[in-house]
Amino acid sequence: MAYRFTGMIRAHRWPCPAGELSVVGFVRSPRGRALFITEVAQMTRCSGAAQHPIPPAVQEAYGPADLGSMPLFGGGFINFGYWQGIDLDQPLSEHDRICSQQALYRHVLSAMAPTEGLRALEVGSGLGVGAAVALEEYRFAHVTGMDIHPQQLRRAEQVNSGLLARRPEQLLFAHGAAENMPFGDDTFDCVYSVEAAQHFRDLGAFAQETARVLRPGGRAVVTSFFVPDAEPARAGRLAELLDTLATGLDVAHTVPLLTSSLERVGLTGVSVTSIGASVWPGWDRWLAGMWEPGTWPRNFLRAFREGTLDYFTVTAERPAV
Repeated sequence: MAYRFTGMIRAHRWPCPAGELSVVGFVRSPRGRALFITEVAQMTRCSGAAQHPIPPAVQEAYGPADLGSMPLFGGGFINFGYWQGIDLDQPLSEHDRICSQQALYRHVLSAMAPTEGLRALEVGSGLGVGAAVALEEYRFAHVTGMDIHPQQLRRAEQVNSGLLARRPEQLLFAHGAAENMPFGDDTFDCVYSVEAAQHFRDLGAFAQETARVLRPGGRAVVTSFFVPDAEPARAGRLAELLDTLATGLDVAHTVPLLTSSLERVGLTGVSVTSIGASVWPGWDRWLAGMWEPGTWPRNFLRAFREGTLDYFTVTAERPAV
C-alpha cells in the first residue's frame, strides 16, 4: 500500500542488539490527519528482530476471522473481562461487557502505579484500545503497542487514528513477537500484557525479552489464563473441554512455568494473584446469551471449577542498579 503525503515524517529509533530499529511513525497529511504507517515493508529492522512465525490458528483468529469484530468482544477489546462490581444477576448489556474489559486493563495498569511520565510496552496489543486507556488514563509519557499480526496493527491504526493525530509523540504501534521484541535493551519502564500470554509459544523467551527491554527498576505485569499447577494431565483435559486449546490457538501454559521463567532471567518480587472468581462467572454469564449449556465455550467456567484452569495476574520487577 502506498501513501502520498507531503507533510512531516516523524521517525522513532531504538538501538538493537545487532543494529538499529527505525520505525516510520506518523505522517501529517495536508488536511492535518496523522497516520501511522504499519506496513511491514516500511519498517527497517535490525537483524536481531527477525520476524517470528505466526501460528496458523492465531493467524486465522486475528487475521481473516477478525476476532475483535465479533459481538463476543465489544468495544474493540479482546479479553474475557474483569466483572467485579457488575451485577451478574441482572441482564447484561454491551455496556457491561465493554466495562468488564476496560476493568481488566485498569486492574493491570493500576498494578504498575505510579505510572506518570513512564514509558510502557504492551505485548500483544491487538486493536490498541487498551494502549489508549493506558495513555489517556494513566499519564504515561509514551506507550508502545506491539503485536505479532500485521493486520491487527493496521486495525489498531484505524481504530486509534484520532488519538494518533492528537498525541503523535506519545503512541506507537510496532510489529514484533513476544519471544523476539524489536527494541533495544533498557527501553521501557513498564512491560504489560493483557490476555495474550496464552498465545505465546515460549514463555522462557518472553521472560528473557521482558527482562532485556525493561530498564533497571522497571515493572512487568502479565494477566491471562493458565493451568494452576504442573499436573501433566491438565493439558489433555483442557483440550477435551476447550476448542481453543485443542486447535492450538491457546497453549496450556502453567503459572509455575511463567513464574520460574521470570525468576530465571533475574526478575525479582515475582507475585501471583488468582483473579478467576472475578473473571470466569461473569464471562460465562455473558456467553449464556449466545451459547447453550454444554457447548464448548461454556466449559471455561467448568474448567475453573474443576481446578484445571484459572486466571492470574503475575507481577515482577527488574532490580534497580
